[in-house]
Amino acid sequence: MYRILYHEKVITFDIPKLDSGTKRVIKKAIEAKLVSAPEVYGKPLRQTLAGYRKLRVGDHRIVFKIEKLVVYILIIQHRSSVYKVADSRKRN
Repeated sequence: MYRILYHEKVITFDIPKLDSGTKRVIKKAIEAKLVSAPEVYGKPLRQTLAGYRKLRVGDHRIVFKIEKLVVYILIIQHRSSVYKVADSRKRN
């Protein structure tokens, strides 16, 4: 079992912006996939987001990083803007 940690902007900005149906689907995806086997379900990213992975949930993307038994969720946004914003949020 992996522990899930969220970037502060995911809680204050990303999640409140989602409609209730999308929130429910994303929550199920996190609980079913990222808690149990994030390395299996997440596709590795390249270039400026190397080391991070993405999980596709409909038109939304969850960008995260795995460190030991912790999954750090960097961003949850629509596919049209997620990578531009993720690059400015990433941790070193």
